[in-house]
Amino acid sequence: MKGYIISGIQQMGIGVINVKEAWKWYIDQFGMDCRIFEDEAIAKLMLPYTGGQPRSRHAVLALNLQSGGGFEIWQYKGRDPLKIKEEIRIGDLGIISCKIKSKNINETLTLFQKKGIPVPAEATVDPSGKMTFFMKDPYGNIFQLVEATDWFLNEKKTTGGSYGAIIGVSDIDKARIVYSDILGYDEVIYDTTGIFTDLADLPGGNIECRRVLLKRSKSFTGPFSKVFGESVIELITSPGNPGKKIYENRYWGDPGFIHLCYDMNGMDELKNFCESKGFPFTVDSKKSHEGNSFDMGEAAGHFSYIEDPDGTLIEFVETHKVPILKKLGWYLDLRKRDPNKSLPDWIVKTLRFSRVKH
Repeated sequence: MKGYIISGIQQMGIGVINVKEAWKWYIDQFGMDCRIFEDEAIAKLMLPYTGGQPRSRHAVLALNLQSGGGFEIWQYKGRDPLKIKEEIRIGDLGIISCKIKSKNINETLTLFQKKGIPVPAEATVDPSGKMTFFMKDPYGNIFQLVEATDWFLNEKKTTGGSYGAIIGVSDIDKARIVYSDILGYDEVIYDTTGIFTDLADLPGGNIECRRVLLKRSKSFTGPFSKVFGESVIELITSPGNPGKKIYENRYWGDPGFIHLCYDMNGMDELKNFCESKGFPFTVDSKKSHEGNSFDMGEAAGHFSYIEDPDGTLIEFVETHKVPILKKLGWYLDLRKRDPNKSLPDWIVKTLRFSRVKH
């Protein structure tokens, strides 16, 4: 597509106060137990979003190998993270909710209820007729559980990883230049306006809004596309009740959903296409490192960012090196492989040896 390949959602970035505490919760509830990398370093290249200064941070990239995008759990070091002052509501601009894959909505809901996690008494139905429910983590982040049918491993976990996001925008048609033209979510599942019962328990969920759910007409391809799986993007706007920008007067990395990241190949082609659409890279590690890989401790590659029309950050990562069996010193160099082909299942399955237990 346009000279570059997108392999799926690599991760949802989540800023937290305590990375160890948050990661344990995400392991226990969403099965995010496969550690791809864990790194303490200085974020030197995100200056447009970190107050113009390099910032020390502790980050973990973790996956649920059943399927879905992972979480990049991100904590500032040496700086007190700034929490949002007002709770996020429908009508706000930015990533409102992370969608999580579920094998069976009612079974997942019942399990959470048995654990004593605050969830609704019963599931509801979204505009496409599918069962769903919303929940919050202990830090106020909103997650939407959505049934999915594409799975990589069949384990005892009831959920997979990230299945997409609900993103608040001011103009859906303008936003689709990013989400449909660049990211490839070009097929409309629904486009409807009204007051929706499935949003009723969310702040601002009782006001009229327009919702557009998008999927890709072409499946993702690439080395890890099988484990990342398919995903959807839901754009939501409430012109009559415009809200705040979720990260206004706060830094990238402060608590909340800080970005949505895609695994990809062909950074130069992507850069040219984004510029042609009016969305140039705002951060480009390839430019900063004169073409050399950016070292992320246990992994390496190139990364870049664009902003959607309302400033929501979309990250792209072109992975060069990824740990497969770290104890044996086995790191896979993806630059030597056909970027269109999925890795053999047995190679991806070896990532299970990177699982952690809390």
